[in-house]
Amino acid sequence: MATANGNGNGKGRGERIAIVSGLRTPFAKSQTAYRDLSALDLGKIVVAELLARAELSPKEVGLCVYGQVLPSISAPNIAREIVLGTAMPKDIQAFSVSRACATSFQSLTSAAEALLAGQHDVAITGGADSASDVPITVSKKLAAALLDANKAKTFGEKLKAFRKLSPGDFLPVPPSLKEPTTGLTMGESAEKMAKEAHISREEQDVFAHRSHSRAAQAWKDGLFAEEVMHVVPAPRYDKPIARDNSVREESSLDAYAKLKPAFDRKFGSITAGNSSPLTDGASALLVMTEQKAKALGYKPLGYLRSWAYAALDPEGWMLMGPSYATPIALDRAGLSLSQMDIVDMHEAFAAQVLCNVQAFSSKKFAEEKLGRSEPIGAIDDAKFNVHGGSISIGHPFAATGARMVTTVLRELKRRGGQFGLATACAAGGLGAAVVLEVGE
Repeated sequence: MATANGNGNGKGRGERIAIVSGLRTPFAKSQTAYRDLSALDLGKIVVAELLARAELSPKEVGLCVYGQVLPSISAPNIAREIVLGTAMPKDIQAFSVSRACATSFQSLTSAAEALLAGQHDVAITGGADSASDVPITVSKKLAAALLDANKAKTFGEKLKAFRKLSPGDFLPVPPSLKEPTTGLTMGESAEKMAKEAHISREEQDVFAHRSHSRAAQAWKDGLFAEEVMHVVPAPRYDKPIARDNSVREESSLDAYAKLKPAFDRKFGSITAGNSSPLTDGASALLVMTEQKAKALGYKPLGYLRSWAYAALDPEGWMLMGPSYATPIALDRAGLSLSQMDIVDMHEAFAAQVLCNVQAFSSKKFAEEKLGRSEPIGAIDDAKFNVHGGSISIGHPFAATGARMVTTVLRELKRRGGQFGLATACAAGGLGAAVVLEVGE
């Protein structure tokens, strides 16, 4: 049986990487349930609970690889702060990663590389983000004036530092939502893809309705119960959060049709309803070498079979990462798409998902973009995003990958399946894909 290694090519040292358990907080729309919590707060909450549920001595952990996309000025190395802020020993190694929406895929595979290299045998991975707690900076002119004022020795010299500033220089500067290379937001890039791929507004709304309906049904059936913890947010501790608050319990197509386009107000088809919302939340995975998991008596959720990353020119169809990363990951696993019992794709936008679904089954795309003679394959709808996705559940950027891994492995076990694919697009024209497996 193939095993993963540092290159994700399935030819490692003969050791499988076991995903022992996974957990996440409920996801919440920004400025709602977690508005007073930072990404670090959420990360510490979920990691502490993960360790407690696993009944694992923190002394067994050798490494923490954790991610965050929206940077924190007060705690830039979130992984190390999670170690210091939980019950883990202070000498545990930790480093932070960021690969946009694929960040917790990166945290998982970076930890896997360390485990396969023999550096550690137990790791904590995952990611957290808070769209409610974004860094607000000042203009460059005001920053320069503040530095000059700080150096000044007299009050008059301090005032002089600000004399050349205009009123606009004093306004706060929020994080940029545009790609530095293209000048487009992700929503504008999705709009471009929808138009050029002829993805209709109706198709997008139908997919969004599908996502919410499936997520609502999964909650109703108790399928998320073991992978989502309860959170009682500080500082009041009076409103327990038990489930994602963006899932529409009574989703209807009529409601989506009434929403106005969000990016191209006149001719657009991307709306708030068929896009993933700005979200707060955190997720975590407990990862071990197979030998260590067995020695500690764990029965893993499953194993990391292979992985791959891809990059493409963001000037084109920026959100096509899954279509580039997936065939590489499948090749490295020695498997085909038809052998996947579950396929889970990050839903940044319905248009982005539908464009990738088209590409998966397109011989033309395979030949012209991938240099392959055959397409990746058609995705079986019965196996695809079976419990909804980011459009309904929410998308705390760094937390989504670990959420997907946990859901795929649990669903494989419920269905008696063996192989699963989790894949995501990411800002900057990036893509990620991991192949997962269950069984002995």
